[in-house]
Amino acid sequence: MARPHTDNIDLSLSAKTKEELYAIGTTKTYAEGEVIMNENSYIRAIPIVISGSIRVMRVDEEGREILLYYIRPGESCIMSFLGGIHHETSKVKAVAEENVEILFIPIDKAGILIKENSEWLDYIFRLYHKRFEELLSVVNDVAFKKMDDRILQFLKEKQKLSGSNEITITHNALAEELGTSRVVVSRLLKQLESEGQVKLGRNKILLV
Repeated sequence: MARPHTDNIDLSLSAKTKEELYAIGTTKTYAEGEVIMNENSYIRAIPIVISGSIRVMRVDEEGREILLYYIRPGESCIMSFLGGIHHETSKVKAVAEENVEILFIPIDKAGILIKENSEWLDYIFRLYHKRFEELLSVVNDVAFKKMDDRILQFLKEKQKLSGSNEITITHNALAEELGTSRVVVSRLLKQLESEGQVKLGRNKILLV
């Protein structure tokens, strides 16, 4: 299989650095809903999304999940990078939000590249800053925001990813994403529908 053109990886890096990443990395595709990494898995490579998106979640002992952030084209998972270079297992679960193509960079080569390529080091620092802000936002939402606001925010985020006002998701799946119960989600969605903010269908939610 031919190696993808480096323009497919939307990073603010020079063509030379992109070429180097493709030279040391391996591309792989995953179908929507496919698990890319489970918690407690050993991290042997860090992912850079070429196309599509990845949903990163934290799972508790009872199997309940809460969304931490999405990884979009040109982005990577800083938690995978930090865990990998310290030889730790993954603390998060990563699932393909849609069909996704990923460039995997072996963790040992990614570590060496930090010492040899200032562009790559800057990319890692910027990514760390972005993920830190996103995780602070999650903490803020859980601690201070009402659940109906969190539902609307989640749906708007899905809208940005898909480019469509119609989000295909069950009430149960939405509850799992937000770390709450299906009953609560269904009640609040009915409330949002009565307020004219959403329209509910079978496994679909339309943002008005």
